Amino acid sequence: MGGERMVYTLAQVSEHNNSKDCWLIIDGKVYNVTKFLDDHPGGDDVLLSSTGKDATDDFEDVGHSKSARAMLGDLYVGDIDPATMPAKPQPTPPKQLQNNNEKKTSSGFMIKMLQFLIPLIVLGLAVGVRFYNNKST
Repeated sequence: MGGERMVYTLAQVSEHNNSKDCWLIIDGKVYNVTKFLDDHPGGDDVLLSSTGKDATDDFEDVGHSKSARAMLGDLYVGDIDPATMPAKPQPTPPKQLQNNNEKKTSSGFMIKMLQFLIPLIVLGLAVGVRFYNNKST
């Protein structure tokens, strides 16, 4: 066999989406899993539902064994053209939530400070007024 790898588009791979002809995309590689459908421990529906898209997350989420990963080598038919794959959305931390927490923390701190300072100010005024009244009599 030649060392040239076949490169498929997402549209090409998506055509192989039934129990007689089933291809999956895992880690940028294309696998023909048709002959494995009947033997798959999770059933053929699991594999068929992962056609026409990047099935890497589906594959990884299950936690396949080393022997299951080794089987992929026998099913390999080529690589996916990355330009035909939709961009994966980059997870972004919920900044708004973090800002809200910071605001809650700082406003909570201010409330506690005011709860401490206001009675001291009132006490200081009361003592000052009393001292002023006693001095003037």
